[in-house]
Amino acid sequence: MGKLVWHEYARLVTISASCYTVWASIWAFVYRKFFWDFVNGTLRNPGGLQPAKQDAIFITLIVKAPVIPIFSMLIGFCIIAFEYPVPWIKGTSIHRSFIVRIVALLVQAILAILWYQAPLMDARLQGTNGAIWSLAAAFCWGRAILLGEVMKEAKDNKGRGGKA
Repeated sequence: MGKLVWHEYARLVTISASCYTVWASIWAFVYRKFFWDFVNGTLRNPGGLQPAKQDAIFITLIVKAPVIPIFSMLIGFCIIAFEYPVPWIKGTSIHRSFIVRIVALLVQAILAILWYQAPLMDARLQGTNGAIWSLAAAFCWGRAILLGEVMKEAKDNKGRGGKA
């Protein structure tokens, strides 16, 4: 049996998680809901669950104006462009960096965990699932760092220095 190449596996999980998050954030424009409203919310007989007053900033940034889903979508598109890769990014030092990928995935997971669509929606369209897969991808990139893996592009550029 072969040996698992963690950075190749992490790349595939990253692309899947980012596509998942972008698709869910598109649906977040239609079904706007703050995911953590149940923590401090008040349950009222007519009206259902009402978020607490200290959650007003999240209600503003997610429900009234979908700023957080927009940022989540932009980060998802950037990660997809980074992983695919776009021609002007390929071969650069930032493209070979595993740390940049981990930080971007953690930011994507933090943003995606905040918003949520209607509870009647299909479970595959929730931002929380994209956040879980983003954390799994960040773990895989971290494992690749611990094993000392290097991308193929980094091996090809070894010894070139500043020469063209």
